[in-house]
Amino acid sequence: MKLPELKIGTKTARIPIVQGGMAIRLSTARLAAAVASEGGIGLIAASGMTHDELRYEIKLARSLTDGIIGINIMVAASDFAGIVHTAIDAGIDLIVAGAGFSRDIFGLGKESGTPIVPIVSSVKLAKISQKLGAAAVVVEGKEAGGHLGTDISVRELIAPIRAAVDIPVIAAGGVLTGKDIVELFKMGANGIQMGSRFAASIESNGAPFLKEYYLKSQPDDIVVIHSPVGLPGRAVRTPFSKRVMEGKVPPKTCDSCLKACKHNFCIVRALTRAQQGDLETGLVFTGEFMPRIKEILPAKEIIRRLVSEVEAIDETD
Repeated sequence: MKLPELKIGTKTARIPIVQGGMAIRLSTARLAAAVASEGGIGLIAASGMTHDELRYEIKLARSLTDGIIGINIMVAASDFAGIVHTAIDAGIDLIVAGAGFSRDIFGLGKESGTPIVPIVSSVKLAKISQKLGAAAVVVEGKEAGGHLGTDISVRELIAPIRAAVDIPVIAAGGVLTGKDIVELFKMGANGIQMGSRFAASIESNGAPFLKEYYLKSQPDDIVVIHSPVGLPGRAVRTPFSKRVMEGKVPPKTCDSCLKACKHNFCIVRALTRAQQGDLETGLVFTGEFMPRIKEILPAKEIIRRLVSEVEAIDETD
């Protein structure tokens, strides 16, 4: 099978692979640019960044590639609007928004001509997104890492959402191989988003110890915790996530980083600690199938292998 192009707004990706925006600071300019340089879409994880830091990362990515660079931002973030404005002002190619749903963002996208791509997990939200002006939707199933909007597999969501909207549908959650990609395209997807596979890449901004931890994970290590955002979140079992599942781990100081926070722990600080390699007090978000990944590879090689696997599959199979 030959992979089709993926058009979002006025931008066309030669390879219909979107690198998931993984916060805090796992997906920065280096990873986003590496994926964009291979013809995919690279996302900078803007959640938890200051405006100056985000401008720097966008500028750096632009210096590394002329490919498509977007951001991923949590709608639940208290500085959501400020981050969106900053990214638009910096000339970002598109904005992917998850961990909540915002109607206001579509107006900002229309004013600037910036494609808005919400993450959805239902036919209803996909239809609302299209009506409000979404350029595409990321359809995320239960297999995804991080905040989850459903307990339904992406393989059950794609067909009904594809039938309900006319905009591009990007499948996310549990995508690791060329076989996965072909299956989702046959179900109606126009593109796919991958997080875990790129988290375990050379260019991922995680500490070496974090990446080693990914490779050591076993299926029984993948757990679901309750996030302060108000959604379940899929993570790797660590001493910290174990404590969260047993009860609250209230923050000693609060940065007011969320619009509404359950205060059972500080998610931004916990994710930051993990990104820096502290697995004792850090939270490691991950997809359901991270234990299937056995090596850390450059983004270029990840994409090369995926394309090769896809092209080796007969469309009639």
